[in-house]
Amino acid sequence: MYEGAVQELIDELGRLPGIGPKSAQRIAFHILEADPEDMQRLVDAVVHVKERVKFCSICGNISEQETCSICRDPRRDPTAICVVEESKDVIAIERTRSFRGRYHVLGGAINPIAGVGPEQLRIRELLNRLSDGQIQEIIIATDPNLEGEATATYLARMLKTIGITVSRLASGLPVGGDLEYADEITLGRAFEGRRKLT
Repeated sequence: MYEGAVQELIDELGRLPGIGPKSAQRIAFHILEADPEDMQRLVDAVVHVKERVKFCSICGNISEQETCSICRDPRRDPTAICVVEESKDVIAIERTRSFRGRYHVLGGAINPIAGVGPEQLRIRELLNRLSDGQIQEIIIATDPNLEGEATATYLARMLKTIGITVSRLASGLPVGGDLEYADEITLGRAFEGRRKLT
């Protein structure tokens, strides 16, 4: 335990996701030893991101404007929506250059233990987007974990009655992985998603 401002900084850094007590302490001491101009740029970047960045009014992705660049792009396929949990998932899918449709960011996944139910997610906004009849396919790209699967199942059941094609990203073995290290769920998904070679 340190005194005053140093301990406050360590405590605040420790509240960030993925930062444990040791990492928080290392970062705090780096900040103390760093050049004041470098730290002022860090402070300015944090303040600016909180002031300028908001969520797209259409899809919920991060944007500095009312709508994000993907929703504004007329070259995107308006008939397909890929549903993801967080904005960082949009970036991950965009890096693949495999999807040319639009997105819908839920803002999390169903997690009853953490008190997150369907009401806390942007599901109502997704349904509103489907009302114009233009959407033909919903691709559910939630994380392949317990919360992501619960969210995908909930969405699939709810969207089944609307008459829109609903698909889920395939999951299975990673390239370069060994079968002996795969868990049962991953291996089971790999069998379910197998494709014909001949």
